[in-house]
Amino acid sequence: MTNLPENTPYAVEMQDIVIRFPGVLANDHVNFTLRKGEIHALLGENGAGKSTLMNVLSGMYQPESGTIRINGEPVSFRSPKGAIASGIGMVHQHFMLVPTLTVTENILLGLNEPKFIMKLATYDKKIQKLQETFGLKVDPTAKIWQLSVGEQQRVEILKTLYRGAEILILDEPTAVLAPQEIDELMETMRTLVSQGKSIIFISHKLNEVQAVADRLTVLRKGKATAEGIDPQGLTRTQLAELMVGRKVIFQVEKVEREPGEVVLEVENLSTTNNRGLPAVRNVSFQIQEGEIFGIAGIAGNGQSELVEAVTGLRPIEGSVRINGTEVGNCSPQKSIRCGLAHIPEDRTGMGTAPNLSITKNIIMKNYAQDPISNGWRIDYLAAHDHAAELKEVYDIQAPTVETMARKLSGGNLQKLILAREISGDPKLIVAMQPTRGLDVGAIEGIQRLLLEQRQKGAAILLISEELEELLMLSDRIAVIFDGELVGEMAASQADLNQIGMMMTGALRSDG
Repeated sequence: MTNLPENTPYAVEMQDIVIRFPGVLANDHVNFTLRKGEIHALLGENGAGKSTLMNVLSGMYQPESGTIRINGEPVSFRSPKGAIASGIGMVHQHFMLVPTLTVTENILLGLNEPKFIMKLATYDKKIQKLQETFGLKVDPTAKIWQLSVGEQQRVEILKTLYRGAEILILDEPTAVLAPQEIDELMETMRTLVSQGKSIIFISHKLNEVQAVADRLTVLRKGKATAEGIDPQGLTRTQLAELMVGRKVIFQVEKVEREPGEVVLEVENLSTTNNRGLPAVRNVSFQIQEGEIFGIAGIAGNGQSELVEAVTGLRPIEGSVRINGTEVGNCSPQKSIRCGLAHIPEDRTGMGTAPNLSITKNIIMKNYAQDPISNGWRIDYLAAHDHAAELKEVYDIQAPTVETMARKLSGGNLQKLILAREISGDPKLIVAMQPTRGLDVGAIEGIQRLLLEQRQKGAAILLISEELEELLMLSDRIAVIFDGELVGEMAASQADLNQIGMMMTGALRSDG
């Protein structure tokens, strides 16, 4: 935090901003200010209107009413080009990079210079100099697909800085980052403001906001419930209440129960990654009815490949059995028939079809079953009624069930996936990062749902990078490192220091 004096001039002043979408008042007379050289956090639940407000500031949307001033001068942006010309750069939650191009080529994309001949080596040097100025290390000659998520985010920040941005908007920048990458981003933000930049940090993670923000504004259902306040004067509980309008319980209650029969048996499982290199090495474990088996690990140690192997999405060596039926190297449909529910880490790429309606996404697994199937045809009236019922039960915030999935916030998209997967009373739930990128209210709801399914007798494989979540929900915890399970313990006896050492490969345990 920078501890700026009260009389520091404003870089941004937004007053009485109103913006509507069909059936939704996204911003309801919202006020927001950003001082020069500060980090101002914009806090709120998924769907509270944070990104919408910043899309107004970055020229993506035009408000119905309200005024905007940049450095004291009134402005009206008709496109992002106008905002960029005024020194505003936005780094979106979903990166806008071309995977097959290099870092430098992505940064230059869309600019007027160079016009005809590109001396790439010259621009590589310019990008390298920019990196050194702001401490954003990434190889200018590397192609985007070769970079980690954290490095790709640095490229997006470099894109805005190369275009002369003085005001940076970071939209949920930590949602897709591993813990160590989050620490690096926080340091980058501090470096940027120390060199005169101003940052708007859109988030819903209370600990991050309190660690890095000078001031914060809270939105709830399109309205500001707090404007420009000091986060250090509020507790975590008070911040959560401002966000969701009710008391949030950070520690959900887990009822003790005896596990039942073995549901999932994984034996000597090995598989490779997309480049043909070993990703999971000789992994074996079992999960019983009414048990949550958590797997901890730093991103990139084989978690994704393990989940794809268990759910039938990746060929394997070894065996995967659900209730005694071999499903390894079989189609995902066979696993689904055996009672599998899958909550993937990629909500938009794998979990949903973004351009289809809520109804069509809801019926993806049971479209061929009664009452959705009517002979060889889909009964869309029955499908609509089924989707409407689940929308109500799972509190999916959308105007109608015919709303396209891509128009939902991250939290509501996750609720849609949970409604589809859990409503069929699954025997086995494979949940990969089920609360990643969600606000405290949504996290609490999803954790409760998982515990309810455990109580009903479902076996749950939970993979998360949130150690606090794993310790709270799991009955047993294993650690994955370099594709191997290097230790296993009862969650009640788990030691955070020991787990951390296992995650880095410094310690192995036989459980």
